[in-house]
Amino acid sequence: MKPLSSLVSSIAPSVTAMMMQKGRDLARAGVEVINLAGGEPDFPTPPHIVAAANAAVAAGDTHYPPTFGTPELLDAIVAKLARENNVHVTPAQVMVTPGAKWALYAALAAVVDPGDEVMLLDPSWVSYAPMVELHRAIPVRVALQSDDNFALTPDLLRAHLSPRTKLIMVNSPNNPTGRVLSADEINALVHFAVENDLYVLSDEIYEHIVFAQHKHISLAAQPGMAERTITVNGFSKAYAMTGWRLGWLAAPPAIAKLARTYQTQSVTSAASFTMAAGVAALNGPQDCVHAMTAAYAERRRFMHDALKEIPGVECPPVEGAFYVFPRFTQTRLNSLELSSRLLDKALIATTPGVAFGAAGEGHVRFSIATHMHDLERTIDRLAEIVPTLA
Repeated sequence: MKPLSSLVSSIAPSVTAMMMQKGRDLARAGVEVINLAGGEPDFPTPPHIVAAANAAVAAGDTHYPPTFGTPELLDAIVAKLARENNVHVTPAQVMVTPGAKWALYAALAAVVDPGDEVMLLDPSWVSYAPMVELHRAIPVRVALQSDDNFALTPDLLRAHLSPRTKLIMVNSPNNPTGRVLSADEINALVHFAVENDLYVLSDEIYEHIVFAQHKHISLAAQPGMAERTITVNGFSKAYAMTGWRLGWLAAPPAIAKLARTYQTQSVTSAASFTMAAGVAALNGPQDCVHAMTAAYAERRRFMHDALKEIPGVECPPVEGAFYVFPRFTQTRLNSLELSSRLLDKALIATTPGVAFGAAGEGHVRFSIATHMHDLERTIDRLAEIVPTLA
C-alpha cells in the first residue's frame, strides 16, 4: 500500500479530547472519576433557544440553508458586534460556521500560505498549532512567563517577529490560563500589529465569562485594527451549546470572501435549524448568560481559595473563562506525568499544561464548568495526593 498523508500523520490528536475520553471510558466502566479535562458547560441549553430550534424543525427547516448563514442570523451577529463590541461590519463580512473551531480553521485558510509564520501567545489552546501546521504554515510560540502571570509585553512580541510573520492568534479570555488581556496589553498588541502590518485572529469565545473588575476588549474595535482583524466567536461557551456546533467569524471583506469560498468547497454550512437557535440566543434574553457566569464566579472563588490551602500548589486568581491552571511546585513530575498520576491515583481527569505549549509546563488545567459537588471532591482528593507527588 502507498503511504498515507505525511502531513496529517505528523499531527498529534488533541490531548484535551484524549483526556476527556479516558475519563468517559472510566465512567462507563463504573469508576467514580471526576472529569475536569474538557471545556463544556454543565448547564442545559436555555429553553428559549431549544424552543426556537424545535420550532424550526417543526416548520420544515431541515434542508440546505444559505451556505454562509441565514439573513436573520447574519443580521443578529452584525447587531451583536455593534451593540456589545463596538465592531461594525456588514452581513457580507460574516460567515456562520459549524462550530467556532471551523471558523478559526477557515480564517487561517483565507490568510496564510505555506511557510508563513503565525505567532501563538503560549500557553494557547491545544488546537492552534496543529491548525496552523495543517495549512503548512509555521507556528511560532511566544512563551508568556508563568512567574509574570502570563503577561504580554512588547519585548516578547518583538523577539519573535521575522520577515515571514503574517498573523497573530489571540485568545482573551484565555484558555487555559484564565487571563484577560489588560488595556495596556491590548494597546501593545495593536501597536505591534499595525507597525508591522500583521493580521490578527481574535478568538473571543469566552468574552462573556469574565470576573471581578476585568473587562473584555475586542481587538477589531481598536484604531487601525478593523482592516486586519478576524473575530471568531460562537455559542458553545456562553449559551451552553457545545453540541449544536455553531460559530461564526467576522472579517475584512477580502478575507471574508476567501473564507466563504473555502467553506463552499468543504463543509458547506452549519445545520439549518441551529441557525434559528443562534438567532434566539443573540436576540433573546441574556439572563441565562449572566446566571451561568455568576455560577462560574462562585466556583472560581471556591477553587482559588481551596487550592491556596494545599502546600505545593500555586494558583493565581482566574480573570476569565472557566478553568483554573495551577502550578505544582514541589514535584519533579512533568505535567503529563502529573495528569496521568491524578487520573490513575485520584481519579481526576485533567489536561496537562504542556498540551498548551512549553510555557504551560508545570501546570495542570482543571475545568470548573461542573457541579460544585465535583469541585469539592476534587479538592479533597488533591489534598490527599499532592503530598505524595514530592
